[in-house]
Amino acid sequence: MNNTVETKKKRKRASLNERKALKGWIFVLPFIIGMIAVYIPVIIESISYSLADYRVIPAIQGGGYTLSWVGFDNFEKVFSLVIDSKTGETFLEMMFTNLLQQVIDIVAILMLSLFIAVLLNQKMIGRAAFRAIFFIPVVVGAGIMTKIDATSAEVLSTASGMLEEIDTGSVAGGGLGGIASMMDISALFSNLGFGSELVKIVSDLVANIVNIVNRSGVQMLILLDGLKSISPSIYESCQVEGASAWEIFWKITLPMLSPMILANAIYTVVDAFTSESNAVMNHIIGDAGAISPDPVQSAKAWLYFAVVALCLLLVVGICSTFVFYQRRNDK
Repeated sequence: MNNTVETKKKRKRASLNERKALKGWIFVLPFIIGMIAVYIPVIIESISYSLADYRVIPAIQGGGYTLSWVGFDNFEKVFSLVIDSKTGETFLEMMFTNLLQQVIDIVAILMLSLFIAVLLNQKMIGRAAFRAIFFIPVVVGAGIMTKIDATSAEVLSTASGMLEEIDTGSVAGGGLGGIASMMDISALFSNLGFGSELVKIVSDLVANIVNIVNRSGVQMLILLDGLKSISPSIYESCQVEGASAWEIFWKITLPMLSPMILANAIYTVVDAFTSESNAVMNHIIGDAGAISPDPVQSAKAWLYFAVVALCLLLVVGICSTFVFYQRRNDK
């Protein structure tokens, strides 16, 4: 009898993880239902459009439309599709040019958010206020900030085109000081012997610094939460052993934050490739404004999705090589 009671108790204790797992499934159940009922049918329909030829049936014949299987013909059209007749730019050129810019922005966002999180984790007066200030753009709304940034970028591009043949020193004290400063930075890096590509990357980052700061709020909060989870006793033991702040950061802080860095990397990649400021997204969504479905537009969307998925796999693969997960027994 006692053995039976003990066996039942062991089963109850063993089922604790199962109950936790069940709560997790209940939590994600609305998303699963929505995915099955709404998203999966739309995904299947979109794939069918990208692999077929769409033809409208006249109303006199009953109306509607037909889809005839064409295989990957629509994707072949996308590979050679010219989207700008003046410059001859193709869809693939725009996509990979935008991909390089997004990679640079993602790295800059991750580095800036880590720097700000470490800085705001220090003991100082007004720390909570500074945290709120960096998170304000996320609360205000990324859509509004994106439109403001896009307008500012157009004005900056127009103004910089007007200053192509003007000496930068003559406008340094005028109302276009920000443009002159950016041009001064480009001249400085050029004089130091850096390559033109690196100079362009630095100039683009300086010109896009406001947008990068605005997009670092969520990542900063995640990293701040990760910094709080690190036990102060670990830092104290390192200081007793004579470790410098630089060594503590690389040997303790960064490895302990690596799971949060991986989560931030995935979030930033998805956010960057689906934001309203993304040129490829604007182009694909602009083509979707037609009343009738466009098989070529569907092929564009799925090709872009494949590129984004590949980028996510690369990010996860690279970050997984140095991610450190602390086990409960290690605490």
